[in-house]
Amino acid sequence: MSLEWQMSDKQHCCEQMVESLKFDCSQHADAFECPDTLVYYSDRFDEYGLIVHDGGASYVSISHCPWCGDKLPESRRDEWFGRLEALGFINPAEENIPDEFQTGEWHRQESGEG
Repeated sequence: MSLEWQMSDKQHCCEQMVESLKFDCSQHADAFECPDTLVYYSDRFDEYGLIVHDGGASYVSISHCPWCGDKLPESRRDEWFGRLEALGFINPAEENIPDEFQTGEWHRQESGEG
């Protein structure tokens, strides 16, 4: 299972969100392969999404918690791409980007969280 959520000290909005993100299926190695895994958190982009179980690794970003209704943080996806572009990276998927951009370390450093 993707362990990106474990790389963060992120305080999620409610216990149900925490439990959903911690779900560990004994039959599937990847969260995107498990039909029982519903929610994904991307530390890199600080965004939440509902997994699209279509055989790939896609998810639909959400702005509010499906359980408690709290507003979730705005995605930092555009900011991530913008910062990398400013550093001269044209295609991050094919380039060796700095380690802090592999996780949410880049935005935690900026905000003083990490």
